[in-house]
Amino acid sequence: MSFAKWIGGALGWSFGGPIGAIIGLAIGSLIDGSTQGGGFLLGDGNPQQQRRTRQTSSRSRTQTRTRPQTRSGDFEVSLLILASVIIKADGKQDQSELDFVRKQFVSMYGKERANQAFKLFKNVSKQHIPVRKVCVQIREMMDHASRLQLLHFLFGIAKADGMVTDDEVSQIYMISGYLGISTRDYGSIKAMFYNSTDNAYKILEITKEATDDDVKKAYRKMAKKYHPDKVIHLGEEHQKGAEEKFRQVQNAYEKLQKERRF
Repeated sequence: MSFAKWIGGALGWSFGGPIGAIIGLAIGSLIDGSTQGGGFLLGDGNPQQQRRTRQTSSRSRTQTRTRPQTRSGDFEVSLLILASVIIKADGKQDQSELDFVRKQFVSMYGKERANQAFKLFKNVSKQHIPVRKVCVQIREMMDHASRLQLLHFLFGIAKADGMVTDDEVSQIYMISGYLGISTRDYGSIKAMFYNSTDNAYKILEITKEATDDDVKKAYRKMAKKYHPDKVIHLGEEHQKGAEEKFRQVQNAYEKLQKERRF
Protein backbone atom coordinates (compact mmCIF):
# COMPACT_ATOMS: atom_id res chain seq x y z
CA MET A 1 0.00 0.00 0.00
CA SER A 2 1.43 3.39 -0.99
CA PHE A 3 1.53 6.27 1.46
CA ALA A 4 -0.53 8.38 -0.93
CA LYS A 5 -3.32 5.78 -1.12
CA TRP A 6 -3.15 5.03 2.59
CA ILE A 7 -3.50 8.59 3.79
CA GLY A 8 -5.25 10.17 0.81
CA GLY A 9 -8.20 7.81 0.86
CA ALA A 10 -8.98 8.62 4.50
CA LEU A 11 -8.51 12.40 4.54
CA GLY A 12 -11.28 14.95 4.35
CA TRP A 13 -10.78 18.53 5.58
CA SER A 14 -7.18 17.93 6.68
CA PHE A 15 -6.06 17.42 3.08
CA GLY A 16 -5.61 21.20 2.78
CA GLY A 17 -4.44 24.06 4.96
CA PRO A 18 -1.39 23.86 7.24
CA ILE A 19 -2.03 20.22 8.13
CA GLY A 20 -2.17 19.23 4.47
CA ALA A 21 1.10 21.05 3.80
CA ILE A 22 2.86 19.29 6.67
CA ILE A 23 1.58 15.84 5.74
CA GLY A 24 2.31 16.45 2.06
CA LEU A 25 5.89 17.36 2.83
CA ALA A 26 6.30 14.32 5.08
CA ILE A 27 4.90 11.97 2.42
CA GLY A 28 7.08 13.61 -0.23
CA SER A 29 10.14 13.05 1.95
CA LEU A 30 9.29 9.39 2.33
CA ILE A 31 8.75 8.93 -1.40
CA ASP A 32 11.74 10.95 -2.54
CA GLY A 33 14.08 10.10 0.32
CA SER A 34 14.66 13.83 0.84
CA THR A 35 12.88 16.98 2.02
CA GLN A 36 13.19 18.68 -1.36
CA GLY A 37 15.55 21.21 0.18
CA GLY A 38 13.70 21.19 3.51
CA GLY A 39 12.63 24.79 3.04
CA PHE A 40 8.97 24.86 2.22
CA LEU A 41 6.17 24.52 4.68
CA LEU A 42 2.71 26.06 4.47
CA GLY A 43 3.44 26.73 0.80
CA ASP A 44 6.69 28.70 1.26
CA GLY A 45 8.64 28.79 -2.00
CA ASN A 46 5.82 27.16 -3.99
CA PRO A 47 3.26 29.62 -5.47
CA GLN A 48 0.81 26.89 -6.46
CA GLN A 49 0.92 25.40 -2.97
CA GLN A 50 0.40 28.87 -1.48
CA ARG A 51 -2.71 29.38 -3.59
CA ARG A 52 -4.08 25.97 -2.67
CA THR A 53 -3.43 26.57 1.02
CA ARG A 54 -5.12 29.99 0.98
CA GLN A 55 -8.09 28.61 -0.95
CA THR A 56 -8.46 25.69 1.45
CA SER A 57 -8.18 27.96 4.48
CA SER A 58 -10.88 30.19 3.02
CA ARG A 59 -13.12 27.19 2.43
CA SER A 60 -12.43 26.02 5.98
CA ARG A 61 -13.64 29.30 7.44
CA THR A 62 -16.74 29.18 5.25
CA GLN A 63 -17.47 25.62 6.33
CA THR A 64 -17.04 26.32 10.04
CA ARG A 65 -20.75 27.03 10.49
CA THR A 66 -21.60 23.61 9.08
CA ARG A 67 -18.61 21.66 10.34
CA PRO A 68 -17.96 18.58 8.18
CA GLN A 69 -17.70 15.27 9.95
CA THR A 70 -14.15 14.39 10.92
CA ARG A 71 -12.91 11.21 9.31
CA SER A 72 -10.60 8.72 10.95
CA GLY A 73 -7.76 9.94 8.71
CA ASP A 74 -8.33 13.58 9.70
CA PHE A 75 -8.05 12.64 13.36
CA GLU A 76 -5.03 10.46 12.68
CA VAL A 77 -2.93 13.11 10.95
CA SER A 78 -3.93 15.72 13.54
CA LEU A 79 -2.76 13.31 16.19
CA LEU A 80 0.53 12.65 14.38
CA ILE A 81 1.35 16.35 14.19
CA LEU A 82 0.41 17.29 17.76
CA ALA A 83 2.14 14.19 19.15
CA SER A 84 5.37 15.32 17.48
CA VAL A 85 5.02 18.71 19.20
CA ILE A 86 4.62 17.16 22.66
CA ILE A 87 7.49 14.73 22.23
CA LYS A 88 9.82 17.65 21.49
CA ALA A 89 8.40 19.90 24.24
CA ASP A 90 11.15 19.09 26.76
CA GLY A 91 13.92 19.49 24.20
CA LYS A 92 14.48 15.81 23.51
CA GLN A 93 12.74 12.79 22.03
CA ASP A 94 12.52 10.21 24.78
CA GLN A 95 12.51 6.61 23.55
CA SER A 96 9.73 5.66 25.98
CA GLU A 97 7.52 8.35 24.49
CA LEU A 98 8.28 7.14 20.97
CA ASP A 99 7.50 3.59 22.09
CA PHE A 100 4.21 4.80 23.57
CA VAL A 101 3.22 6.43 20.29
CA ARG A 102 4.08 3.28 18.33
CA LYS A 103 2.21 1.09 20.84
CA GLN A 104 -0.88 3.28 20.64
CA PHE A 105 -0.77 3.25 16.85
CA VAL A 106 -0.57 -0.56 16.84
CA SER A 107 -3.44 -0.76 19.35
CA MET A 108 -5.63 1.56 17.32
CA TYR A 109 -4.73 0.74 13.73
CA GLY A 110 -3.11 -2.70 13.65
CA LYS A 111 0.53 -3.41 12.89
CA GLU A 112 0.63 -2.67 9.14
CA ARG A 113 -1.16 0.67 9.31
CA ALA A 114 0.73 1.58 12.50
CA ASN A 115 4.07 1.03 10.76
CA GLN A 116 2.99 3.37 7.95
CA ALA A 117 1.79 5.94 10.48
CA PHE A 118 4.98 5.79 12.50
CA LYS A 119 7.17 6.31 9.45
CA LEU A 120 5.11 9.35 8.61
CA PHE A 121 5.26 10.50 12.23
CA LYS A 122 9.07 10.43 12.24
CA ASN A 123 9.15 12.66 9.15
CA VAL A 124 6.57 15.02 10.62
CA SER A 125 8.64 15.33 13.81
CA LYS A 126 11.60 16.63 11.77
CA GLN A 127 9.61 19.65 10.64
CA HIS A 128 8.98 22.97 12.34
CA ILE A 129 5.30 22.84 13.27
CA PRO A 130 3.27 26.08 13.30
CA VAL A 131 1.28 24.95 16.33
CA ARG A 132 -1.26 27.75 16.45
CA LYS A 133 -2.14 27.48 12.74
CA VAL A 134 -2.50 23.71 12.99
CA CYS A 135 -4.72 23.96 16.07
CA VAL A 136 -6.90 26.66 14.50
CA GLN A 137 -7.56 24.36 11.54
CA ILE A 138 -8.43 21.51 13.92
CA ARG A 139 -10.67 23.73 16.06
CA GLU A 140 -12.58 25.00 13.03
CA MET A 141 -13.13 21.58 11.51
CA MET A 142 -13.14 18.99 14.32
CA ASP A 143 -15.99 18.38 16.78
CA HIS A 144 -15.49 18.98 20.51
CA ALA A 145 -15.54 15.32 21.58
CA SER A 146 -12.77 14.47 19.11
CA ARG A 147 -10.66 17.40 20.31
CA LEU A 148 -11.01 16.13 23.88
CA GLN A 149 -9.80 12.75 22.65
CA LEU A 150 -6.74 14.39 21.10
CA LEU A 151 -5.94 16.09 24.40
CA HIS A 152 -6.24 12.81 26.31
CA PHE A 153 -3.78 11.14 23.94
CA LEU A 154 -1.27 14.00 24.30
CA PHE A 155 -1.23 13.63 28.08
CA GLY A 156 -0.70 9.90 27.59
CA ILE A 157 2.40 10.61 25.51
CA ALA A 158 3.75 13.07 28.07
CA LYS A 159 3.22 10.54 30.88
CA ALA A 160 4.80 7.64 28.94
CA ASP A 161 8.22 8.14 30.54
CA GLY A 162 6.74 8.11 34.04
CA MET A 163 6.32 11.83 34.58
CA VAL A 164 4.88 14.88 32.91
CA THR A 165 7.41 17.72 32.78
CA ASP A 166 6.52 21.38 33.24
CA ASP A 167 7.46 22.03 29.60
CA GLU A 168 5.08 19.31 28.44
CA VAL A 169 2.26 20.61 30.64
CA SER A 170 2.83 24.13 29.34
CA GLN A 171 2.77 22.91 25.73
CA ILE A 172 -0.39 20.84 26.21
CA TYR A 173 -2.11 23.72 27.99
CA MET A 174 -1.27 26.05 25.12
CA ILE A 175 -2.53 23.51 22.58
CA SER A 176 -5.78 23.03 24.50
CA GLY A 177 -6.38 26.79 24.41
CA TYR A 178 -5.74 26.93 20.67
CA LEU A 179 -8.11 23.98 20.23
CA GLY A 180 -10.89 25.86 22.03
CA ILE A 181 -10.99 23.46 24.98
CA SER A 182 -12.17 25.06 28.22
CA THR A 183 -10.01 25.25 31.33
CA ARG A 184 -12.44 22.94 33.14
CA ASP A 185 -12.24 20.28 30.43
CA TYR A 186 -8.46 20.63 30.33
CA GLY A 187 -8.28 20.19 34.11
CA SER A 188 -10.55 17.15 34.00
CA ILE A 189 -8.42 15.31 31.46
CA LYS A 190 -5.16 16.37 33.11
CA ALA A 191 -6.37 14.95 36.45
CA MET A 192 -6.70 11.53 34.83
CA PHE A 193 -2.89 11.34 34.66
CA TYR A 194 -2.05 12.42 38.21
CA ASN A 195 -2.50 10.87 41.63
CA SER A 196 -3.81 13.26 44.28
CA THR A 197 -6.55 13.29 46.90
CA ASP A 198 -8.82 15.63 44.95
CA ASN A 199 -8.39 14.10 41.49
CA ALA A 200 -11.85 12.54 41.52
CA TYR A 201 -13.38 15.99 41.99
CA LYS A 202 -11.26 17.47 39.22
CA ILE A 203 -12.21 14.69 36.79
CA LEU A 204 -15.90 15.39 37.49
CA GLU A 205 -15.25 19.15 37.25
CA ILE A 206 -16.51 19.92 40.76
CA THR A 207 -14.97 20.96 44.10
CA LYS A 208 -14.90 19.28 47.51
CA GLU A 209 -17.68 21.62 48.59
CA ALA A 210 -20.09 19.90 46.18
CA THR A 211 -23.12 18.17 47.72
CA ASP A 212 -23.91 14.51 47.07
CA ASP A 213 -26.55 15.62 44.59
CA ASP A 214 -23.96 17.82 42.87
CA VAL A 215 -21.66 14.80 42.57
CA LYS A 216 -24.42 12.72 40.98
CA LYS A 217 -25.30 15.49 38.53
CA ALA A 218 -21.64 15.99 37.64
CA TYR A 219 -21.22 12.27 37.00
CA ARG A 220 -24.19 12.17 34.63
CA LYS A 221 -22.89 15.23 32.79
CA MET A 222 -19.33 13.92 32.43
CA ALA A 223 -20.45 10.40 31.51
CA LYS A 224 -22.46 11.92 28.68
CA LYS A 225 -19.57 14.16 27.59
CA TYR A 226 -17.01 11.35 27.53
CA HIS A 227 -19.25 8.55 26.29
CA PRO A 228 -17.49 6.50 23.57
CA ASP A 229 -20.45 7.01 21.23
CA LYS A 230 -19.43 10.67 20.99
CA VAL A 231 -16.56 9.64 18.73
CA ILE A 232 -18.23 6.75 16.95
CA HIS A 233 -17.75 8.59 13.64
CA LEU A 234 -13.96 8.23 14.06
CA GLY A 235 -14.19 4.46 13.88
CA GLU A 236 -13.79 1.64 16.35
CA GLU A 237 -10.04 2.26 16.68
CA HIS A 238 -10.60 5.63 18.34
CA GLN A 239 -13.46 4.52 20.55
CA LYS A 240 -10.97 2.53 22.62
CA GLY A 241 -9.31 5.73 23.78
CA ALA A 242 -12.72 7.23 24.55
CA GLU A 243 -13.57 4.19 26.65
CA GLU A 244 -10.52 4.91 28.83
CA LYS A 245 -11.76 8.43 29.58
CA PHE A 246 -15.21 7.04 30.32
CA ARG A 247 -13.76 4.51 32.80
CA GLN A 248 -11.86 7.30 34.54
CA VAL A 249 -15.13 9.16 35.08
CA GLN A 250 -16.77 6.02 36.44
CA ASN A 251 -13.82 5.35 38.77
CA ALA A 252 -13.90 8.94 40.04
CA TYR A 253 -17.59 8.65 40.82
CA GLU A 254 -17.22 5.29 42.55
CA LYS A 255 -14.36 6.70 44.66
CA LEU A 256 -16.54 9.57 45.86
CA GLN A 257 -19.42 7.19 46.51
CA LYS A 258 -17.18 5.20 48.86
CA GLU A 259 -15.76 8.26 50.57
CA ARG A 260 -19.14 9.91 51.06
CA ARG A 261 -21.07 6.65 51.61
CA PHE A 262 -24.02 7.35 49.37
